[in-house]
Amino acid sequence: MHDFSYYQPTRIHFGWGIIKQVDEMVKRWGKRCLLVTGPVSGALHDHYEKIKAQLKDNGIRVEHFSGVVPNPTTESIGEGSRMARDFSAEVVLGMGGGSSMDSAKAIAVEAVGSGPAWQYRIFGEKPIPPQTLPVLAVSTTSGTGSQVTAVAVLTNPAERFKSALVHPLLFPKECVVDPELMLTLPPHITASTGFDVFSHSFESYIHKNANPYTDLLALEAIQLTRTYLPKAIKDGLDRESRIQMAWADTLGGLCIANSGTTLPHGIGMAVGGSAPHVMHGEALAVIYPEFLRFTWKSVPEKFATLARIFDPSLRNMPDMEAAGKTPFLLEHFLEEIGLKVTFRDLGISQEDANAIVEDSLKLPDYTANPRVPTKEEIGEIVQKCL
Repeated sequence: MHDFSYYQPTRIHFGWGIIKQVDEMVKRWGKRCLLVTGPVSGALHDHYEKIKAQLKDNGIRVEHFSGVVPNPTTESIGEGSRMARDFSAEVVLGMGGGSSMDSAKAIAVEAVGSGPAWQYRIFGEKPIPPQTLPVLAVSTTSGTGSQVTAVAVLTNPAERFKSALVHPLLFPKECVVDPELMLTLPPHITASTGFDVFSHSFESYIHKNANPYTDLLALEAIQLTRTYLPKAIKDGLDRESRIQMAWADTLGGLCIANSGTTLPHGIGMAVGGSAPHVMHGEALAVIYPEFLRFTWKSVPEKFATLARIFDPSLRNMPDMEAAGKTPFLLEHFLEEIGLKVTFRDLGISQEDANAIVEDSLKLPDYTANPRVPTKEEIGEIVQKCL
């Protein structure tokens, strides 16, 4: 066992119906709250209104920024930041999927910074300010784990590039994970976000910074996703499946907060920059079979463990033989959850693919892969994904 450290400052409130505690959570951090969400129409509209009423009834002034967009952009972050400053917000509450929670984090930075959040990205012009507005999070999907991570992903449409802010100050101070809020997720979004849970967990498991603590969490999350994601897709009102996927999502977030992601997320981030209409989980689903074929021989014992989670009958098979089956087992799983697609199915052109290859090298994720690819090898992977 090698030396390691594990850090998680977010207080997690987990449970069915626990959203009723959100006012107590917010009051601990301020009395002027900027609520950050997607559009107020849709399945979550009533939840947004209940939250605002709950906060106001407890003496908290609320301003609602509902301009979050999928793959949050520099423009939408700027709009939210201006609202936070004009309102003199004391705390930012992100409610929704990863886009809403990431937007809340970026707004909390830009609202107190000296310029746009984009300048604070990885390899950006400036370091994160020494103090930001406190961020709180309420997750309504089981996918990104953003409620427990120090990462805020954002896209610059002018540069067609997706990057991230990363800093311990971006860990939400507290979060609410209430599986009841996820009952309205449609099957395809359940599948896409759920596959992101699997990806976070497996990539942290094979990451160069993996440790015994994150391995423990990752393997539990992988097992839960394998068991409960198909059930949640089939019956979105299945309470137990929603609970277990919400927990798996939280575990996956805890993993990447301390280990990280590898090659698939590096390529997936590049996809988001060139083709923002593609859901992050969809991009990962396309990439994964080819990524597994490229990587499995580098750490066969861990890939064999994955194979045995998906097919327990491989328990007595030698590691090298079992590990080699992971691409086929994963493809079968993708068929089961309705995500076996290609880049062309998602509207990604050859021109987009060329840009994706270039952008995959601009973030460090690929360097943490057990087998570090060259630009040419990333190109081969992307071509096969077309």
